[in-house]
Amino acid sequence: MAASCPLPVTPDLPTLRAKLQGLLRFLRDTLSISNAHTVDFYTESVWEELVDLPPETVLAALRKSTSEAEARLLEARPLMEAEEETGMIDFPKIFCENSQKLMSVEAFALAAKYYSVQNLGICTPFEQLLVALQGNQNQRIGKTLKAVEFMNMKKSHEVQAVSELISSIADYYGLKQVIDLGSGKGYLSSFLSLKYGLKVYGIDSSNTNTHGAEERNRKLKKHWKLCHAQSRLDVSELALKMSKERKAQNAIKNKTDIEEVFNNSLRNQEKMSTSGFLPDFSGSVISNIRNQMEPLHSQSHQEENLCFENVFPLVDLLPINAIEPTSQQIPNRETSEVNKERRKMTSKSRESNIYLPLTSFITADSELHDIIEDLEDCLIVGLHTCGDLAPNTLRIFTSNSEIRGVCSVGCCYHLLTEEFENQHKECTQEKWGFPMCRYLKEERWCCGRNARMSACLALERVAVGQGLPTESLFYRAVLQDIIKDCYGITKCDQHVGKIYSKCSSFLDYVRRSLKKLGLDESKLPEKIIMNYYEKYKPRMNELEAFNMLKVVLAPCIETLILLDRLCYLKEQEDIAWSALVKLFDPVKSPRCYAVIALKKQQ
Repeated sequence: MAASCPLPVTPDLPTLRAKLQGLLRFLRDTLSISNAHTVDFYTESVWEELVDLPPETVLAALRKSTSEAEARLLEARPLMEAEEETGMIDFPKIFCENSQKLMSVEAFALAAKYYSVQNLGICTPFEQLLVALQGNQNQRIGKTLKAVEFMNMKKSHEVQAVSELISSIADYYGLKQVIDLGSGKGYLSSFLSLKYGLKVYGIDSSNTNTHGAEERNRKLKKHWKLCHAQSRLDVSELALKMSKERKAQNAIKNKTDIEEVFNNSLRNQEKMSTSGFLPDFSGSVISNIRNQMEPLHSQSHQEENLCFENVFPLVDLLPINAIEPTSQQIPNRETSEVNKERRKMTSKSRESNIYLPLTSFITADSELHDIIEDLEDCLIVGLHTCGDLAPNTLRIFTSNSEIRGVCSVGCCYHLLTEEFENQHKECTQEKWGFPMCRYLKEERWCCGRNARMSACLALERVAVGQGLPTESLFYRAVLQDIIKDCYGITKCDQHVGKIYSKCSSFLDYVRRSLKKLGLDESKLPEKIIMNYYEKYKPRMNELEAFNMLKVVLAPCIETLILLDRLCYLKEQEDIAWSALVKLFDPVKSPRCYAVIALKKQQ
């Protein structure tokens, strides 16, 4: 183990289960909101069924400042702390006991805020983890070369954070191999290979992605060489500047030292003249001057060379292989033992920093030895692995002894398979995406697809003004009422898709949508279509308010999914450490939490 610092303390399994109990208690009452589909908002009178308040009241309450919400949370904190060991927090009444309709938006928002990952106290700070992994190395080399030149801002932000974490874990365990599941276009795999000198296998189910990743990696290598050439130029210029400055300082120092030597000699001469002795300039004084000057010249030459030697601490701040010593950089001297060792490391890193894209569909039962012939002790990582691939990544980690650590950031929760969602249907599937942990399996807990879909909503983005597309959602909800009334269709398996952006008006939207759904649009005159629009337009704020309730509730459902995965890892005997870590800025990258685990040392 490269680092000696202990890893941060994380909540144990009983504590996490207590948090789960309180969260389930809250979600049992609120899941009906998350599971209501926007498409059916008007056809099924969703607002009247679930909310006992005017939409204006709901919107006004939800738009209150963040500071007010924080103040409410602080007021309730003593009560929460007194009861949080059991996980059962008694918030003010949120729903009417008789009608089960929402009656207090403030209490609803307060409870939703409390049951988010950050406020439950189950998240380990990213910086704290890095400090523990890196020990006293203080390298943070992941920030020295930005990836933004060849990635968009979001992807660059994600890749730099994850790659630094994976590199730190690899150093901590002394590992060189990484498996990137769901590698997609290969950005993370390429970065880990080129930047950190790791051997990376990027596995993706799409052959198109694999071929694209190979081509992209070739271009990235070319880009890397250009960056390294610039790095060499920058360091050479710095070394030359340092050399010139030292020469100037040495010249001044040498002149001062020579004058001092001559002055001392003259003083000695005067003393000797007074004593009747004549100085022997042919020998003693000149020899004395030479003896004192030789170390000065030698020191000057050494410091000039030292200037170039001191380039290497700067090299440590640059990517691997960024600088290779050349005869122009270090003229007329033998290569030091330090340089020989560095060349060995460079040669070794060139052999190890390989990225190999592979095509394979990964399941929980996938045998990595069948995919990777030279599988060795390694790390497994998944950056925004879709649906079941995230839980399957954790299962592969627990079932393969070679995999020493895992970092999984999931996404697309709506594509998860749920064990208890369609219990009436016969299914031979044994391993499901949700739930994973024993407690939720015992509870036979089910979220539902619409609730998992709403878990993907980005509260932080909405909070900074990146609002929901209310008008397009409104168009779709009204269209559904038209289809139900005019065509007698209550459920439709077909999807309208992204038609809204191509439409000039509601009328145009309806015409295009009916045509795509294969329905005869000619039977609907313009007047009938516009009558529906006029009927529901005054109620658009109901849809807006309801969607805001779903956005506020979204972090709680995501917390449930993340807690399920963390508890699953805590249940495994051979895992030494596991945690939830917030890796990204949620405004830049809403799915910002990683499930991380490390196995016990062998």
